Amino acid sequence: MSALIHPKRLLIAGVLASALTAIAVVVYYGTGANAQSEGQNGGKASASGAGSAAKAEKAPAGRSGSPGQAPVPVTVAAVMQQSVPFRIQAVGSVEAYATVAVKARVDGQIVDVGFREGQEVRAGSVLFSIDPRPFEAALRQAQANLQRDLAQLAQAERQEARYQELLAKNFISKEAYAQFKTGAETAAAAVLASEAAVANARLQLEYTTIRAPIVGYAGRIQIQKGNLVKANDTTPLVVLNQVHPIYVGFAIPEQSLPAVRKYLAEGPLAVEAASPEAGKRATGKLVFIDNAVDTTTGTIKLKGVFENRENALWPGQFVNVSLTLYDQKDALTVPSRAVQTGPNGQYVFVVRPDLSVEVRPVTIQRSEGELAIVGTGLAKAEQVVTQGQLRLTPGAKVVVKSEDRRS
Repeated sequence: MSALIHPKRLLIAGVLASALTAIAVVVYYGTGANAQSEGQNGGKASASGAGSAAKAEKAPAGRSGSPGQAPVPVTVAAVMQQSVPFRIQAVGSVEAYATVAVKARVDGQIVDVGFREGQEVRAGSVLFSIDPRPFEAALRQAQANLQRDLAQLAQAERQEARYQELLAKNFISKEAYAQFKTGAETAAAAVLASEAAVANARLQLEYTTIRAPIVGYAGRIQIQKGNLVKANDTTPLVVLNQVHPIYVGFAIPEQSLPAVRKYLAEGPLAVEAASPEAGKRATGKLVFIDNAVDTTTGTIKLKGVFENRENALWPGQFVNVSLTLYDQKDALTVPSRAVQTGPNGQYVFVVRPDLSVEVRPVTIQRSEGELAIVGTGLAKAEQVVTQGQLRLTPGAKVVVKSEDRRS
């Protein structure tokens, strides 16, 4: 009887065993999940630490001026005091000193052309020859008429002299003598007319040879050899342009006119001109100011004359023109690329003796080529940065890699 277990006790024991088993499972899985979570978090932390270390190793130095920052290489230039010309810049066009449209002065056929297109011709050189034979015949006819009239004049003068002697002896009346005197005067007038006809015929013959009236370059031949031409036809035979010397015309704003007139009264004003492609500039002088301002553009036309010995300027060419009014003495200059523009105006980076930089506000009066003329803010011999400004901040250290050289 004692070996038998009561059924209720068996049921209670089974329930307790099941509960303990469930608790053990929950505890086991909870502990594993926490361990896995801790492992993952530890891995992420390790990765984060490694990434931070790698970034710390690869990260570049901070902006110039921060502790430990390497000096920034820059190019510098010295503030110079020099004489700088004051110029007015303009765009102009080259004009021939003289232009001649060569035309025929008599009718006829062109039998010869004495030049090539584009050739430089001298004054008096033969350009065209027109058939001279009709004019030679006309000249001979006029000369023959002159000889006839001269003979008639001689006869009339002999008669007038003879009848003048008869009149003195009262052998003829005064009326009879007056007729012979009139005949002699008429013959003399006829001789004058014949002489004029000969001169005109000779002139017409000379017109058959067309010569260059100026020294210049010939353009395209408009009427070729063999063609008939008319006197003073609308189409010229050729156009000549004189280029030694030569003009350059340009326009300036009317506001600059008083200064131009003022300095022109003190002496000649130099004018420089050059095409955008040419390196060498031609130098001339101002010779003309127009007598009125163009009201549509507010500008006034000026002209400079140039010797143009090397043919650097050519009619119709567009050129850049500089009119020098005066030289500004002892002007402080820096390269224009050294000047920066910020919210508060223009400034430059000045290099101190300890190779640190200072931001210095400046005022710029004007620019002349690659130079900026400084009004205030800089002193002679100070060093300014011309290249490398983008990496600079106030107080940054620099190392000078090169210096700008200026004459």
